[in-house]
Amino acid sequence: MFKTINPYTQELLAEYPILSQKELDAKLALSSKAFQFWKNTTFQYRADILKRAAQILLRDKEKFALTITLEMGKILPESRAEIEKSAGNCEFYANNAEQFLQDTPVEMGLYKSVITYQPIGAVFAIMPWNYPFWQVIRYIAPCLMAGNVSLLKHAPNVLGCATHLEDIFLEAGLPEGVFQSITIDIPQVEQVIANDVVQLITLTGSEAAGSAVAALAGKHIKKSVMELGGSDGFIVLNDADLELAATVATQSRMMNAGQACICAKRFIVVEDVANDFLDKFSQKISKLKQGNPLEEGINMGPLARIDLADNLSHQLQKSISQGGILKLGGNQDQCNFQPTLLDGISADNIVFQQETFGPLATVIRAKNEQHAIELANNHRYGLACALWTKDLEKASHLARQIDSGNVFVNSLVRSDSRLPFGGIKKSGYGRELGELGIKELCNIKSIVIE
Repeated sequence: MFKTINPYTQELLAEYPILSQKELDAKLALSSKAFQFWKNTTFQYRADILKRAAQILLRDKEKFALTITLEMGKILPESRAEIEKSAGNCEFYANNAEQFLQDTPVEMGLYKSVITYQPIGAVFAIMPWNYPFWQVIRYIAPCLMAGNVSLLKHAPNVLGCATHLEDIFLEAGLPEGVFQSITIDIPQVEQVIANDVVQLITLTGSEAAGSAVAALAGKHIKKSVMELGGSDGFIVLNDADLELAATVATQSRMMNAGQACICAKRFIVVEDVANDFLDKFSQKISKLKQGNPLEEGINMGPLARIDLADNLSHQLQKSISQGGILKLGGNQDQCNFQPTLLDGISADNIVFQQETFGPLATVIRAKNEQHAIELANNHRYGLACALWTKDLEKASHLARQIDSGNVFVNSLVRSDSRLPFGGIKKSGYGRELGELGIKELCNIKSIVIE
């Protein structure tokens, strides 16, 4: 039995029974049957369902946002924004998938040579709790438009969101079995991966989870897409707009209570402007209001679970013992972790080396811009990076030197339906979103006719 618990009050919200072997077998069989129908539907048929799903998301936005906030603790305005973004992704793929998946002709001097993009089967998705609607919608919209079916293993602490998502698509007209939420425990994961209908596994989560699931996918010769950890650099050069950079830095580090793979975590600032940036950054963080995420005017709610807050507190204390200078915050009360700022972080400090999943910002001082790039690249992760400078030609040059799947210049790092999203190194492999994201979910087949 899984339990969902309100992280702010620690009250029990609901309990969800784990599927029995017989129940799981039935869902796998239904998925296989559903694929035989769904793969032959038209793009227009699929698009109509996605557009109705978008309408339902917006129609019941307040209900869905409330469930997000109650289950994982983000403030209501952020929960509402997540629903709106999810609806937009449904619309994006409904409007663009057919064009993305048109045959690509290849000139070979023959009668006809084309590259086609065809459905592959069931996509088994293992999704996290930090964006419980968006993480699902960003894969399921292209998945369905590509003609695939899906089985979703959502995080145990957001199973109310998983139930909503399944209900939304059923109400929108999706045939039974095309998209199913399966409430399973870790020992049952391999059985799903091994099933013949499952042809791709997509996981968003920790490096450890990704490594374990990727190993199972390899064992059963199944393709996998992994979006894992991030310890993103936020590079501030000496010609940056420091006021704007500090404003966006606060948003980037503290949104969703710091619980996002692409939150900026390592603020790498050229020494010449480090003190000025730190002053502005500190002032903005100190004005954040933390509290009950259901109350208006609150900027930050609790972390999603007590163990997450405990781990962040451990990282903070270890960092201080290694020379980190506490400038602001640092207190923990159960799931509530005070917005925190550290200065004087070196490359061997724990908060430089490890991902910090919570409202903990770390400032690293660079000697010059080349040293800043070196510090940004000196990490096991490579998901995203922000670069701040008024010299846009230089920015274009430096962005290509950064080891990362995404670089945003003078802007908040974010995922966008129009752009491929994913990382390198220990941040994973494969891409979601954009044209490349939907093609990742297809059988890319060459057809040559002489």
